[in-house]
This record gives sequence, C-alpha cells and structure tokens, in this order.
Amino acid sequence: MFSDNKKGRDQSNTADFSRNQNKISEGTKIVGDVVSEGGFRIEGTIEGTFKTTGKVVVGKSGYIQGTLECSDADFEGKFSGTLTVSNTLSLKPTAHIEGEVSVGKLAVEPGANFNASCSMKGGSIKSISKPIGQKTGQPQGQTA
Repeated sequence: MFSDNKKGRDQSNTADFSRNQNKISEGTKIVGDVVSEGGFRIEGTIEGTFKTTGKVVVGKSGYIQGTLECSDADFEGKFSGTLTVSNTLSLKPTAHIEGEVSVGKLAVEPGANFNASCSMKGGSIKSISKPIGQKTGQPQGQTA
C-alpha cells in the first residue's frame, strides 16, 4: 500500500524543472543578473545578464538590454546587446534586435528589424571550386 519508491518521484521533479514557465509581466523591471533553468515569457524589462537553459519568449511589450543566453528564443519585442541562442532564434514582424547575435538557426519574418552582426554556430562556409554555371572541364572565364 505504501511504497518507498522515492526514485520515481525525484526523476519527475527534475524533468518538470526544465519545463517550468516563468513570467515577467508588463510594468515589471529587473536590473541585475538572472539565472534559471526554466523557460521565460517576458512582457516587462530586463537590464543586465540573463541566462537560462530554457526557452525565452519576449512579447510585444518586452525589452531586454544586456546579455541573453538561452536554448531557444521567440521575439516580438526588443533586444539590445549580446544575444546567444544555442538552437533557434525566431523573429516575429514586431521584433527589434540590435547588437551581436550568435545562433544555431535563425528564422526572420518579414517586418522584423534585425540590426546586428550575426554568426551561426556549427555552420561552415564551403569554398566554391568553380563559378556558378561553369561545367566541369571548362577553363574559367568561359561559359557554356
């Protein structure tokens, strides 16, 4: 009737921890450092360093100034500073991003303002050995 199986309960608590959603409401301003393992929805303002292993969603009224490091991010609001997203950064039409950005993948919808230097992790530029449209065996400068 009573079980001493604590192992199953402990595992479910740690699994739920990464799925937790925190909300910073409109009108709230946080100045300083924020560190978390849960996801965030931001409608207010954050000034400082913000690190989470979860997903960050910045609503239309949301604004982050400083440094943001997260796994995934969806922006409708504003960001200014250094942004590091290990997976996918999605920018909606109302998004305004300025600064330095490092991402795994980038999705930008028409209308988004993306004024940033951007680098993609894991991406490598392959050199092109021949000009586009050139057939194999033709000298450079001649086209078919």
